Amino acid sequence: MDNKKLVETVAANLGRSTDDVSKLLEAFAGVLRTRCGEMDSVIVPGFGTFEPKKRNERVMVHPSTGRRMLVPPKIVVGFKVSNVLKTKLK
Repeated sequence: MDNKKLVETVAANLGRSTDDVSKLLEAFAGVLRTRCGEMDSVIVPGFGTFEPKKRNERVMVHPSTGRRMLVPPKIVVGFKVSNVLKTKLK
């Protein structure tokens, strides 16, 4: 499902306009970016937890050229599904 389909589906379920839902999803993504950038978890009850994880810098070997490259440290976001959602999906 792409972003357009997601916005249309949520808008239809909530009875809202697609512009409102699009702004809501953008605001949620902004909160995720801000909080995870500060290394805070974001918990959505009944859905799951977004957890930031810090990856250290490492040396990587390019598979086709064999050159060694230094990959800088970065923050990645992991997602854990809540038990409520997990049981509903089973």
